[in-house]
Formats: sequence, structure tokens, C-alpha cells
Amino acid sequence: MTQAERTYPEPSINMETEAYWAAAKEGKLILKKCNACGKTHFYPRAICPHCQSSDTQWYDASGKGTIYSYSVMRRGPTPYAIAFVTLEEGVSMMTNIVDCDYDALAVGQAVEVTFRATEGDQALPVFKPAT
Repeated sequence: MTQAERTYPEPSINMETEAYWAAAKEGKLILKKCNACGKTHFYPRAICPHCQSSDTQWYDASGKGTIYSYSVMRRGPTPYAIAFVTLEEGVSMMTNIVDCDYDALAVGQAVEVTFRATEGDQALPVFKPAT
């Protein structure tokens, strides 16, 4: 089984995350920014976790970041890499690193977003080494 053939579980979608997942299905990574304090936050939510304001808005993310930490799982039939990626926008997200040589991954390595289909055909943002 290749990396592209790995299956991903369906995400839990609710009212706060619906726009995020709809954008992902269109191949776009979006983030929430607070208009009151100016800070970006991830995971998407209606209330800013920094100042508790409900004045937040979606915006297009760059899709670029660096690996903060990672681990390669080699148990089972399909190895995979799980990582925390710090986006250019300053937030970190837990994700998978795909389309790579697992032995060549490194903390601080530049990555860019790509998308994989979940079991229910939702698009999931994952990252690959930047070209």
C-alpha cells in the first residue's frame, strides 16, 4: 500500500467548522482571525480563544509552514508520518506528512498543504515537503 492509498477517517463537522471543511473540499485552507485582538487561531471556533470575542472572520491561509515536531509510525501495513506543522500565519496544526521519504523528514523542514480524501470523500488538509 502506498502513502496515497492510506485511508483517513471522516472528520466531525459542526456549525463552527462547516466553512473550514467546505473550503478544504474545494482545495483551500482557511483559518479564523479575530477582528478584536488580531490573532489567528486554529482549531476553528466561533469565539476567539485569546480574548473571547465573537468578532472573528475566515481568511485564506498561505498553505505554507514548517515541521515543528513529527513521528513516523511504522507499525501495521501502512507507515505514516504525523506532525505538528507551524503555519506562516503563526498557528500550529496536527496533520500528516505525505509524498515524502520518511527518513528525510526534519524539524524545521518547509512544507506545503495538499489534500487527501477521507473515507466519506471529505478533503483533509495534509502537508508535503515544499518544492
